[in-house]
Amino acid sequence: MPDIILFDDPVIRLQLLPFTYTRPVAAIRCGIHTISEKWDACFARSSSFQTAPYLTSKFPARITDDNLFINGALCPDATLLTEILKLPLNSALVSDQKEMLAVRSATSWSAEIGTGSFDVRPYAEKFTMIRNVWDIFLLNGAQIAADFARIKEQQKSEPVSDPFTHVYNAENVFIEKGAVIKASVLNAEHGPIYIGRNALIQEGSMIQGPFAIGESSVLAQGTKIRPNTSIGPFCKLGGEVSNCVVFGYSNKGHDGYLGNSVLGEWCNLGANTNNSNLKNDHTNVKLHSYASGSLADTGLTFCGLMMGDYSKAGISTMFNTGTVVGVSVNVFGAGFQAKHTPSFTWGGKAEGFAEYRLEKALSVASDTVSRRNMAFSKTEENILRSVFEQTKEQRGI
Repeated sequence: MPDIILFDDPVIRLQLLPFTYTRPVAAIRCGIHTISEKWDACFARSSSFQTAPYLTSKFPARITDDNLFINGALCPDATLLTEILKLPLNSALVSDQKEMLAVRSATSWSAEIGTGSFDVRPYAEKFTMIRNVWDIFLLNGAQIAADFARIKEQQKSEPVSDPFTHVYNAENVFIEKGAVIKASVLNAEHGPIYIGRNALIQEGSMIQGPFAIGESSVLAQGTKIRPNTSIGPFCKLGGEVSNCVVFGYSNKGHDGYLGNSVLGEWCNLGANTNNSNLKNDHTNVKLHSYASGSLADTGLTFCGLMMGDYSKAGISTMFNTGTVVGVSVNVFGAGFQAKHTPSFTWGGKAEGFAEYRLEKALSVASDTVSRRNMAFSKTEENILRSVFEQTKEQRGI
């Protein structure tokens, strides 16, 4: 069996900023699992990553004399998996659009090398690829369903034991050991509901599937979850949430609306934070592009907030339709915030912005992580230092 390496396509990685400032493409969550976790489940073994040099200390590549490089933006399915497993050494699987899907090589390889020396095999079937930040929430419902089916094939659900919780279509609900549900409504008529190990659904929560909540995460009392929402591990969510993905270790613990949005890890939204996800004139939403440095048409009517790791919003913060917040940002103040707030920025549109002092930002990041009884390592610190340097020009302060 070859070693599995999930590689970053350089074009896609740029399109998936700010989330890929701090992780490889394959570490993005869409559905119940991250992309790498999906492939690990398919191969029943752990994969490694081929990513930006400054990320390799945390996400190293494991290269042997038989390597299967898979595009880290690619989500697995049965047909695709079959074709990838058929690849002999020194061959490549390429889509009709000339996208590199997989390469099997006896030596190290990277996307920059291309497929010139390989036996290229075309792949004409449909497949799921996360190419843009909005794809993360747009494709989330279908990926919840795909991950749910894989889990249900391998495991048996715990029962709903609370007599005051009502379940619609119980066959479409999967509960891991240790999860607690109290006096809530689970409606899985239109999509599956997955509740992770030791998760807590507090009293009065109302959930519509497709929905997934990860290990030890919490829904506060009276939380309203609309379809196609995923919450990663160790999060706290409250208020109203619709078609969102929260990667993990992030909080939106109070009332307020979050829709068609993606939050990275270690984020916090203050009480009564809200975002718009629909323009008043119903035209397509435009979103800041890190590739062009300008606004890009998403082609979507609904698109909300994209927030990178370690960023925070003060109480009653208002985010406009199609807003991008970078890594380690502290945003607050009156009125709608800027459509793009660069990484390591402190302030708000009305109050003005300043550069977030690096040592202070690192201190806050360390404290944020330690509150979850985890260590903020030198590796994590060095990644943030690198992102700080990479984004200086964006701040222009």
